[in-house]
Amino acid sequence: MGSKRCGEGIRERDRTMTTWITICDTCRYAGQEGADLRRTDGERLAELLERRAAGTAVKTRRVSCLMGCAHGCNLTVQAAGKISYVIGRFAPEADAADAIIRYAELHARSESGQVPYRQWPEGIKGHFIARLQPLPEDG
Repeated sequence: MGSKRCGEGIRERDRTMTTWITICDTCRYAGQEGADLRRTDGERLAELLERRAAGTAVKTRRVSCLMGCAHGCNLTVQAAGKISYVIGRFAPEADAADAIIRYAELHARSESGQVPYRQWPEGIKGHFIARLQPLPEDG
């Protein structure tokens, strides 16, 4: 079986695979450094995402530092065997969390992890930092 180029062979799987959102909980959104210092902006965004992910094919986890401080609030969208994405520059707000969860649900249903641009929620556009290809399978 030949290898596929990025974007080829994209179709929904019969079953949805779990997509993980890994959220940096130490991030501060640009321009918000002086806000409530008791909780970081990453913690605020994580709380919103955790609530919205309940009951979906999306799971969340927190980590301390994704090393993207110039792009806070940062997170990754990833699943085994799929393209992963690093996205950031989000305000810790409900609209951002809704768009992230909608995108992660599309990622979960995609065979490759790639979601056609026309399907992206508006609130996710302009927030992509990196796209990482899946690791090769051992063999």
